[in-house]
Amino acid sequence: MKLSRRAFLKTGTVTTTGLFAAKYLRASPTDQQEITIDVLNPCNRIPVSFIIDDSTALVNMAYFGIPQFKEVFPDQYLQDWKKLPNEIPDEFVREFGEWCRDNGVKGKYSMVPYPACTGWLHRFIPGWSRQSLEESVGLVRDFMLEDWDIHPEMISHTRVINIKTGLPYPYPTPAYMENWEWSQDKSADELAAYMGYALNVLKEAGLPCEGITTPGGFGSRNMDNLALGTLEASREVFKAEIPHFFRDVRTETSESVEPELFHISGLDSSDPKCSVHIIGCTGDWFGGWDGLVPGNADRFITPDLTKGRMVEVIDAGQPAIMVCHWPGIYYNGTKLGFNIFKTVVKRLHQKYDHLIWMKLSDIARYWACKKLTQIEISRNNIIIQAPFGTEQFTIRINRLIRKATVIAAGKQAMLEKSDNKSAISSGTYYKEDKDTILCFNLPKGESQILIG
Repeated sequence: MKLSRRAFLKTGTVTTTGLFAAKYLRASPTDQQEITIDVLNPCNRIPVSFIIDDSTALVNMAYFGIPQFKEVFPDQYLQDWKKLPNEIPDEFVREFGEWCRDNGVKGKYSMVPYPACTGWLHRFIPGWSRQSLEESVGLVRDFMLEDWDIHPEMISHTRVINIKTGLPYPYPTPAYMENWEWSQDKSADELAAYMGYALNVLKEAGLPCEGITTPGGFGSRNMDNLALGTLEASREVFKAEIPHFFRDVRTETSESVEPELFHISGLDSSDPKCSVHIIGCTGDWFGGWDGLVPGNADRFITPDLTKGRMVEVIDAGQPAIMVCHWPGIYYNGTKLGFNIFKTVVKRLHQKYDHLIWMKLSDIARYWACKKLTQIEISRNNIIIQAPFGTEQFTIRINRLIRKATVIAAGKQAMLEKSDNKSAISSGTYYKEDKDTILCFNLPKGESQILIG
């Protein structure tokens, strides 16, 4: 049986971003010019984002986690953890969140459900009052959510939890630590059950989630099942349309950091599915995972704005997603990591005028649309079939046009001409040399663009 492109997609997993190039070619036989369309980044800009790991309510994960890691590997983890603060206060969370909002920064903020086995976000954590815990979770829910996706980072980020009893397994070995071996041979169903447990804790705490963050090496040799488990758990607990997960960091220039799509199915149905792997492009060069190793802003972008990992990725046109750990941003109250981050952001904004800060869920959604949307062209009519919808969908057509009208859901909207390339936004088009860039909100299902 001959498989159509969509039928093929139902049978496999897409893990190679180049498998479907975001380029479409259709032309009427009577057209003199062959028409091509490229799907661009949103608003023809470079997505940037900030991943914060090892964050939660109140608890400094480094203080409580290091002795548990040391028990597993006695010759390692020799840090003097007792000199670390046991708490990262809400005053700092608000200060950080306010600065990021003022500067347009968005990203992902972990909320470890059972941080280092100290206590539960939806119930109580010994050492803090119930009121303090509720206020801390409320700060994230009521303030941070506007700019940040919330992820569980598994359940404890240290010991594996028996999800039948809610108790940590009593064995201090790699096989029973979330960071190491336990996850490497588990089925997708087993991983989904474990992640679903974590998601349900955050759901009870009033924290919505569309994605998962893995602690340490969790699932590093079990990616296919990790991706499917994320898909199943996120859809089951939060009805997430496009579940995403953060697992890998790639810092080599030769490595792509474009999001990867897994377990694509049902594109012709009313219930399409996929999960999206979001990839970080930097190491933690702020303050380290323990808040004891000073970082260096120059590794991201140098003072003369010419070099650094962020410059490499942005100039390559790929999503540039920085990675940090919350204890290192706080850096024992000195805020050293936070100050490095401020420097990096200021340098980025000084060099570039075409960045767009996005949450991970928005990047995942856009890339799912970028890779899976079907586009056909006939004369002056562009027909689009989108399994998912997204904002700021942006395409380039190799033709200069005078007008463009989007038809979707029985409504028509004419795109307005923009005379400034840096001002491209939803509902506009821009003429560039012999091409035209169009930007519009893409609805799920069929839509058309009439060009003239």
